[in-house]
Amino acid sequence: MTGGPEGEWRRLDPRTLLVTAAVLCGVAAGAGVPVAAGLSGGRPLWQAVGWVLAGAALLVACGTAADWIRCRRTRYLIGPERIDLHTGLLLLKHRSLARDRIRSVDLTANPLQRLLGLTKVRIGTGESTGGGESTLELELVTRAEGERLRRELLARPAASGADPAHDGALAVLDPRWIRYAPVSFVAPALGGAAAGAVMQVSEWFGAQAEVIDWIGDRFETVSLPWMIADLVLLATLAGAVGALGLWVEMWWNFRLEREPGGTLRVRRGLLTSRSVTLEERRLRGVERVEPLGVRLFGAARLDAVATGLTEDDDEKHTDLKALLPAAPRAVADRVAAEVLGETASPTSAPLAAHPRAARGRRLRWALAAVLLPAAVLAVLGALLTPVLLYVAAGWTAVLVPPAVALALDAYRSLGHALSGGHLVTRSGTVRRSTVALRRTGIIGWTVKQSYFQRRAGLLTLTATTAAGEGAYDVPDAGEAQGLDLADRAVPGLLAPFLVPAETPEARPTPR
Repeated sequence: MTGGPEGEWRRLDPRTLLVTAAVLCGVAAGAGVPVAAGLSGGRPLWQAVGWVLAGAALLVACGTAADWIRCRRTRYLIGPERIDLHTGLLLLKHRSLARDRIRSVDLTANPLQRLLGLTKVRIGTGESTGGGESTLELELVTRAEGERLRRELLARPAASGADPAHDGALAVLDPRWIRYAPVSFVAPALGGAAAGAVMQVSEWFGAQAEVIDWIGDRFETVSLPWMIADLVLLATLAGAVGALGLWVEMWWNFRLEREPGGTLRVRRGLLTSRSVTLEERRLRGVERVEPLGVRLFGAARLDAVATGLTEDDDEKHTDLKALLPAAPRAVADRVAAEVLGETASPTSAPLAAHPRAARGRRLRWALAAVLLPAAVLAVLGALLTPVLLYVAAGWTAVLVPPAVALALDAYRSLGHALSGGHLVTRSGTVRRSTVALRRTGIIGWTVKQSYFQRRAGLLTLTATTAAGEGAYDVPDAGEAQGLDLADRAVPGLLAPFLVPAETPEARPTPR
């Protein structure tokens, strides 16, 4: 059975076996093609295909039988105080979670599971204990059962003073946001992956040399630099197309909404549907992320800073914290304000600039990153071959201007502020991040000061919290500036560790 009243043991849906068999058929087909091609070199094709089909049938049969045993031995119970999961054949496992500690019930379904009306349910307590001890997974139940479990396990009484008028959609997909997909960092990575996949598949079939020769014939009359530029352009175009497809798959049907009882729900996905629920009482702030390409087009994405978003080591999903895809910066700021319950968005608050000494540090880092390798090349050129001297000169001429530009941009990105009940800090250039952290969520401060920072009168202030990355920096702030910020953000927390300024009355009288 797959459902029943509260207090009755339930089982997974038997259609799980169809999903397992279909997945194993796909695995067998993917592995069987290159194996059959390899076996056909020393025996007739029909014989090679027969061996592969026999192996595939054995794989599908054994895998499906093992999953049938798993389904038969898996049952769960929704009790008034706990949810229990029993599974295992020889090694029996009993997992139990207290219902009042459950913080998330996330639903995921790939295209095959959606076709069969099934979904995977992941129930979590929001704790990072490791070993999967803070989560239960039901794979698979019906979509209706998954939705019922989500509503039942996350049912909370409405908070006093809650305004139902603020419930509902906070953001929905605008198809025009797809224009930011090709300028993300995903595009070049997908382009490189596509080129690597072509070479790997050609190697499987023993045709890698032919592929290389074919590419060489196409560029026979083209100089080497132009050939490299053309190949990079082709890989970039392939990556852009892949980025568009990935964006559509990940963000289609996106909807961010606030539900009664104080929860945020993100739903999205074209082929694989995802539903992620986040309790607002676990929320400690938001992070506006602006990768360089996206930032040049005036866009940003929004992530949650919340407790309990770290997954088990064997299943980490960085997209669980995503509240909004890359969208116009004004949209990201508006959504941040609504998520945080502020009238004005902290992520768009005016920020205090950092001392000029911070700019000098970034310029020195950028120049050192370029000039040190150039110096090594120059020394090797003087000792070995003059060609390396020209390489060093070209390296310096090409890389110094962008390095200086990025260093200046990194300095301009520095800033901090107190906006309402939030500490706001911004830093980064290739990936600029603006974090709005609730001041009530700050549980400690760390003040770091290197030798060079002491000489420049700078320090790095780190706000410690039990959410998100656990610590958020205010880098290279002025000494008095940073300490004053910490004292005003959480009054009294840092005061016992500060040395009071020496007043004229307290100074000893000179003799």
